[in-house]
Amino acid sequence: MTSGSTHRKNRAYLPFLLPGLAGVTLFTFLPFADSLRRSFFTSSGRFAGLENFAVTIDNEAFRLAVWNTARFTAVSLPLLIVSAFILAYLLCRLKFCGVIRSVLLFPMAVPTAVLVLIWKILFSDNGCINGILASHGIEGIQFLDSGASFWLLVMSFLWKNLGYTVLLWMTGIIGLPASITEAARVDGANERQVLVKIMLPNLRPTLYTITIITFLNSFKVFREAFLVAGSYPHKSMYLLQHLFNNWFVNLDLDKMAAASVIVFAVIFAAIMLLRKVWNNEN
Repeated sequence: MTSGSTHRKNRAYLPFLLPGLAGVTLFTFLPFADSLRRSFFTSSGRFAGLENFAVTIDNEAFRLAVWNTARFTAVSLPLLIVSAFILAYLLCRLKFCGVIRSVLLFPMAVPTAVLVLIWKILFSDNGCINGILASHGIEGIQFLDSGASFWLLVMSFLWKNLGYTVLLWMTGIIGLPASITEAARVDGANERQVLVKIMLPNLRPTLYTITIITFLNSFKVFREAFLVAGSYPHKSMYLLQHLFNNWFVNLDLDKMAAASVIVFAVIFAAIMLLRKVWNNEN
């Protein structure tokens, strides 16, 4: 085989990649490049330098949205990862776990509108839970107009993402060579020692993947909060997506562009830091 034919064979994958690359460029890279450009200009087209970034950082709504989003991520990420691992570990010990794996994807198939409707039936001022409390002479709780709304959002995130995360954990656990756990048991290790010293260290690549996916998904809970409480929910549920939506409606494109660049920089830095820490530990 000549070097020319080998070179052409090595490029045989390009026609399959080009449509995807074209879509990513058109719908991701170019819009982000335009946002980066807009972040240095006012809405009238005047060059503003870093003025938009300073105005955005000083904005009270931006700081509130950043705090709530960071708090939501800090709470929901470890809760989801740990609870999903415990459930996956228990399910892998069952003989009929294959049937359960199919059921775990059910929450992802439920439309957001249905989830929001369930929210309103259960947690509105005249909902089922407050009705039960009132029947026992207990004052109702304003779930959607108090700090409790934040925890409802966390519950919604866990419910929707738990099944998929459990499947990722189960894939990692099932993929572990049975020989290493059997060898540990032969050497006298109990189940806790096998879990802590054998399984968990070998599941680090799976943990890294799940952490990145969960971290990114924690920024995608706008639909539930918006459909339940609108553009201006209780302050504990006011997220970055609310801020971007309101600025877009008000045509504050300069501030929105600056905020998007700031958020991208923070997310990118967090992922790179996590990757560096992971590589150092490995």
